[in-house]
Amino acid sequence: MQDILTRLNSLHRPSLLMRAARIGSERYRRASHLRRLLGCSTLPRSGPALMHLIEIEAELNDQRKMADASYCLVRHVEVVIAMIGEARVLRGGLDQIT
Repeated sequence: MQDILTRLNSLHRPSLLMRAARIGSERYRRASHLRRLLGCSTLPRSGPALMHLIEIEAELNDQRKMADASYCLVRHVEVVIAMIGEARVLRGGLDQIT
């Protein structure tokens, strides 16, 4: 089984989506963003949070590819922002994102 960061690195998404998410990730705040995206009161550790975000993003990407009317580009960008932020935490690139 691939480790979580290898799985994340193997994702291929439209460049505009990724560019927007990279820009947005500079303002990522773990406490507020994760609570809203995951609907949790207690923040999970970065690994489980990232796995859950990857699952959510895969569903959103399927909706995008099928041109599903319920697809929300803003939510997709928000989820990818959180994925980038959690990957940074997991890699140890940032000590604490609040």
